[in-house]
Amino acid sequence: MKTKFKYLTKQSLKKKMQTKWFKWVNIVLVILFIFLANIDKVISLFGGDYEGEVMVYVEDEVGSFDSFTSLFLENQKAMQPDRTYQFLATNENAEVMKEKLEENKEAIWVRLLFDETNYLKAEILSYNDVGTVTKGILTTSINSLKNMLAVTQSGLSEEEILALTMPPTITSMTTNPEVENEENKNFIATVASFIVMLPCFFLILLLVQMVGAEINDEKTTRSMEIIISNVSPQAHFLSKICASTLFVLLQGVLLLCYGGIALVSRLLFSGGFTIHEEVISGAKNILEMIQTTGILKTLGQGLPFFILLFVSSFILYAIVAGVLASMTTSIEDFQQLQTPMMLVIMVGYYLALMATEFEGAIFIKAMAYVPMISFLLAPVLFLLGQMTMFELFISSVISILFTWVVFHYGLRIYKVGILNYSSSKLWRKLFHSLKKN
Repeated sequence: MKTKFKYLTKQSLKKKMQTKWFKWVNIVLVILFIFLANIDKVISLFGGDYEGEVMVYVEDEVGSFDSFTSLFLENQKAMQPDRTYQFLATNENAEVMKEKLEENKEAIWVRLLFDETNYLKAEILSYNDVGTVTKGILTTSINSLKNMLAVTQSGLSEEEILALTMPPTITSMTTNPEVENEENKNFIATVASFIVMLPCFFLILLLVQMVGAEINDEKTTRSMEIIISNVSPQAHFLSKICASTLFVLLQGVLLLCYGGIALVSRLLFSGGFTIHEEVISGAKNILEMIQTTGILKTLGQGLPFFILLFVSSFILYAIVAGVLASMTTSIEDFQQLQTPMMLVIMVGYYLALMATEFEGAIFIKAMAYVPMISFLLAPVLFLLGQMTMFELFISSVISILFTWVVFHYGLRIYKVGILNYSSSKLWRKLFHSLKKN
């Protein structure tokens, strides 16, 4: 049995990896990862210099050139930090300025004009559309300048007026040492979402579709009868589970490699491996956040149980998908039966997303012990500090035991279903198989 099991597993895995579908999809994934990592370069390639310096000509009738530029740069840092702007005061006439705008199609001409009633009126002129974000920064800065001009009547100096109108720096802190900072929680939730939940979610979808498609293909071509006449249903069932699970895990590793390739391409397209100050600053902020939250230490402590949860849950979904596929005769029937599985995994995904907002919720914590959901929810709760190591261990044990029980009873259904070609009364056949065995 072991020899036949190894042979079937090897053949099934080889069949999946040698298909044109697998090769082309992975080629597309590599290109897609590189494309997403360099999306700004691609946009610039097809029109527009989004990294170049933008010239802003300012016609100042109110004597507040320095104040306007200071307000603009302050707002620009918050709303559009990747762009750079160069300011130049000008008193040229309209014809000359229009020629300059036509020569430099990215340039902007801002006219700050005196208004007896409203203190200030402004005009923004450009050859092309300046863009929603830039226009928003200009509008906000002009409104702030108008307020400054109004305050000028109080007799304050320009520095005092600028300090008065600048937005304050707001820092949120908690005095309870046991309560994590909200920013730290959001950071942990983001890491958990992109590292834990999203990859597992899509890999599970791939796994379920793969198992169902392969079993239905063997039943449709009647090759199942030949296979079962030489191999026991148990060996056949186990081979499908192992081959599909190994394939999906391999695909997950490939996705990580594609992410690394995309990162290297980003560095190369940015002018070699020279690291810019913005990249260094961003990396420092991330490292400081990692150190503050202690997420690496927490991740290292829970990693063995995370692996147990992931592997057992992947096997569990493969078992359920194989059992349901054995009761159907077409991929359309299987898609009807797999709907409940998709709803279950969607529940786990959204509960994991809500764990940060509903801290300490008993319902969410209880759902972390439910198999088929726990692999998404338990790691997130543990990283957020809402679940202890012992509770994570219990969740892992429950998932493993439940997987064994489902395999034990699912095999009974599988033995009957793989040679059953009737497409009617699927659920009745399922329960009848359990009673018969």
